[in-house]
Amino acid sequence: MGALTAIGPFAIDMYLPAFPTIATNLGVSRGDVERTLAAYLIGLAMAQVFYGPMADRYGRKPPLLVGLALFMVASLGCALSGSVEALTGWRVVQAMGGAAGIVIPRAVIRDHYETHEAARALSLLMLIMGLAPILAPLIGAQLLAITSWRSLFWVMLAGGAMLMTAVLKIMKESLAPERVVPLRWNTILRNYRDLFAHRGFMAHSLAGGFGQAGMFAYIIGSPRVFIELYGVPPQYYGLLFGTNALSLIVCSQISARLLRTYTPRQLQRSALVSLACASLAAVALTLVGWMTLPLLMLCLICYMGSQGFVNPNSAALALAEQGKRLGAASALLGTLQLSCGALAGFAVSAWQADSALPLTTTLAVCACLSWLSGRVAQLHTR
Repeated sequence: MGALTAIGPFAIDMYLPAFPTIATNLGVSRGDVERTLAAYLIGLAMAQVFYGPMADRYGRKPPLLVGLALFMVASLGCALSGSVEALTGWRVVQAMGGAAGIVIPRAVIRDHYETHEAARALSLLMLIMGLAPILAPLIGAQLLAITSWRSLFWVMLAGGAMLMTAVLKIMKESLAPERVVPLRWNTILRNYRDLFAHRGFMAHSLAGGFGQAGMFAYIIGSPRVFIELYGVPPQYYGLLFGTNALSLIVCSQISARLLRTYTPRQLQRSALVSLACASLAAVALTLVGWMTLPLLMLCLICYMGSQGFVNPNSAALALAEQGKRLGAASALLGTLQLSCGALAGFAVSAWQADSALPLTTTLAVCACLSWLSGRVAQLHTR
């Protein structure tokens, strides 16, 4: 389940060091290439709405196989793209396949565990998933040193094939027959309507979603800030990116251990305050002209570490009371979070400046909205 969840971040992060090369090769601006990633996030968000009902009706395994097949076909299309428009289109299709790896593992975990144990399991899932942001840019940078950017998508194709083989040979169906939800439009629409009306679910989802939006803003904006603004060589970009990803992993594992003593709600509340403080400090340092690469890294490490607490605990709390509509709830949770991420990504790619202000401001807005959603969630959940 961890490897399946990692396929989305792996496809996001692997080609980040190649942004300058792709822009030059296709004869487009850096913003055009950045928007291919924002488009990927939109596809990743929208497709999850469909995987949820499918997983509740046909089980967890069949929709997952369909998604992996779609991911592989789109990876091939990306590798053969001759224009940024074609690359953008295939990235959307690739995201629609990779979305299955986000929705279904969360539903599988909730098939087996209740809220408290699910929060621990989701934190452990992030240990595996978190390796993707560390390894993907490093692998991408090393491949770029010996071959073209197209080889990155061939590697994604091979990874999809390996995961499909693992699903076929290892994964067992976890949806109990008595929990199957009929695939009727009125049932699907009623489930999503009820979820939108569930204030606790929406608030917890947005608390994690806005925090994750800041993370995606960082992912999209960091190549320009690190490589162009601070002059970090592309082959070393992955090391800085991996350091921030490592803080996410470490803190998610600390969260899993602290759940033996504290509740998910307690950890979420403290982490949301830390998230907002780290991002507001980054904006202040940028505005007064004191921001340096080491200070930026410190703020980003604090932000990503806080998100390591926010994300798994918010997800566990959001899914806590969803019963037979877990697939739909997991899908809507992912759609809300990635939609926030896509909006933040478009904001960063559209705001061009010779400083880190677009990135730090977007982080601060996302963190404050995350904190506000968390406060609402505390009022509307038992």
